[in-house]
Amino acid sequence: MSVVAEKRDTVAAALAGTRGALEAAGIESAALDARLLVAAALGVTVETVIAWPERSLTPEASPRLAALLRRRLAREPMAYILGRREFWSLDFMVTPATLTPRPDSETLVAAVLGELSDRRLPLGILDVGTGTGCLLLALLSELPAAHGTGIDIDRAALDVARQNASRLGLTTRTRFVHGEWGHSLSGPFDLIIGNPPYIATGDLAALAPELRYEPCLALDGGADGLSAYRALIPDAARLLRPGGLLALEIGAGQAVAVQALLAVSGLTARRVSRDLAGIERCVLARAGV
Repeated sequence: MSVVAEKRDTVAAALAGTRGALEAAGIESAALDARLLVAAALGVTVETVIAWPERSLTPEASPRLAALLRRRLAREPMAYILGRREFWSLDFMVTPATLTPRPDSETLVAAVLGELSDRRLPLGILDVGTGTGCLLLALLSELPAAHGTGIDIDRAALDVARQNASRLGLTTRTRFVHGEWGHSLSGPFDLIIGNPPYIATGDLAALAPELRYEPCLALDGGADGLSAYRALIPDAARLLRPGGLLALEIGAGQAVAVQALLAVSGLTARRVSRDLAGIERCVLARAGV
């Protein structure tokens, strides 16, 4: 911190000092995080920070930057520090009550859209464990006649999802319900999506330090990482209309096990989509006709 404290008179100096402190802490995204932190401290865009490095820091910006940097050095996720995260080119509000939207989850959105022959259909969508609502709202942004229901067991997460729907102008096409998976709902739905917790309990301690800040309820998948799938797949089978589509995000190496659970509930696995790293990330299945 001492290096940063000595070099905060200009944006360029603040960027260099902040990046150096983050690199010294072993944070791989140090350059990007530094730009975001300096921009947040100044209350400007990252583009402004890049375009005018000679700009002087305001007296208020220096202590703000120091406070933000302390949080990041403690390995708090950037999304919680900034209160927002981009997903599917949309801006989402994020709080510690919700899992941070991740690029890997965009695989599910792309896979679902790839299954639809007509994006103008008035589809009914259910998002189980909606969190920020990022999956549901990203799909609704691409499907102008669709409407969606998001369900979550955490009321604070539902508040975030509602605010995101409002920010994106999608309030009239969404409703958010308090509950566990689909237990309290009646269908049918044309499409059910979800990103259940899929990390085995015994693996949680070995995760990146940033994940200590994320809600355990959204990460802990039980002894084998599959507890949530066992709970929600029978609900999905009950709630899907004949021919309806189920799309679930999965952890690495879980595709075969999840497909077996789908078969037990009478759902036919259609395909598995891989993320940009080549990891199997989403299983798609259809309800019987």
